[in-house]
Amino acid sequence: MTLSIELAGGFGEKGRTSIVIGHGGRRVMLDAGIKVGASGKEYYPQVDSVADLEAVLVSHAHEDHVGALNWLLSKGFSGRILMTAETLDEAPATLEAYAEPELLRAFPFPADRIELFRPGDSLEVAGLSIGTGRSGHVVGGVWFAASAGETRVVYCADVVPDSAVFVMDPIPACDLVMLDASYGADPVSGTDRARQIAAWIEAHNGGCLLPTPLSGRSLELIAAMPGRFAIHASMRASLQAQIEADAALRPSIADVLRKRLAQALDWSDGQPLPDCPLLADDGMGRAGPSARLIPLADAANCPILLSGHLPAGTPGEILHAKGRADWIRMPTHPTVSGNVAIWEQAGRPPVLGHSCGPAELSRLASRIPALQVESRTGDRLAVGNGEIRCAS
Repeated sequence: MTLSIELAGGFGEKGRTSIVIGHGGRRVMLDAGIKVGASGKEYYPQVDSVADLEAVLVSHAHEDHVGALNWLLSKGFSGRILMTAETLDEAPATLEAYAEPELLRAFPFPADRIELFRPGDSLEVAGLSIGTGRSGHVVGGVWFAASAGETRVVYCADVVPDSAVFVMDPIPACDLVMLDASYGADPVSGTDRARQIAAWIEAHNGGCLLPTPLSGRSLELIAAMPGRFAIHASMRASLQAQIEADAALRPSIADVLRKRLAQALDWSDGQPLPDCPLLADDGMGRAGPSARLIPLADAANCPILLSGHLPAGTPGEILHAKGRADWIRMPTHPTVSGNVAIWEQAGRPPVLGHSCGPAELSRLASRIPALQVESRTGDRLAVGNGEIRCAS
């Protein structure tokens, strides 16, 4: 059996992570992301035909994986939409922050069309068998393994093999694995990064701001927090719900997170900045409370720590470029050892890397020789009969 693969976004670039898998003339999209910092066609997946897609499956509700859903609807997509319950809960807010307002008004989030599945479920979609597993990245996040006959490809989406908080299920052996290469060949372990962040927070515990995505990284930061802290009050309900989804968490961490969140102070807009670390979403200052708090903290000379991707032109990136904000990467994607382990677990098949640029891919290829560094958004591949080839 042969599977066709359309690299619709995120290959040779960070953002708009999306792939289309086809078999027997039927096609399904895995993720539909936008590219923060881009505009026009570069903002959305590069896919020629949308109306004949039979389904879109969403791995999680971060903007670079779900932010193009309204755009898909505007282009005539009328197929199935599948995601986990946690992704359903979070996706509308993500689209509110990142979708073009006119598209959001004309093509609102289609809650009545969503089909739910649970991490670990096997799905039959568009003639494909699609396995899923917990991603280790966020509550409700998954990877996908699509099969037809004896041919299987794995799309990791965003994963964290060694998270201190979340569980990642092992991926199966496959003919092609598309790795989360967000960190390229970064050799620093998640444990060491968390220690660096804890030390920075401790050095600024009289008051500092930590912008963070609402899901995923927020719990990683809470786990690393060395002492007393505050959260934006609007985050509490979501954080509590994430902690109570204990099937996604490591058994030893749920009680720790529950106690720390219970002790956290609630901070609301209009109050003086607290005399302790303050968590506020989102991580780039583009949306959510941090869009208001970053300028406020900057004006008050309050230390700011950024801990994730900083697209060009976002408030966080601008402050960091000015030397007004520090940056320490929080381990919410695989470091090089994690991706090597995933590749070996998959049987050392050919590899594509998504969510990073060409230079980072080249460095990762020094550790994973099966990585095809030349693949880019817009490319088409055929996988089957023990080989991978370019397709017209």
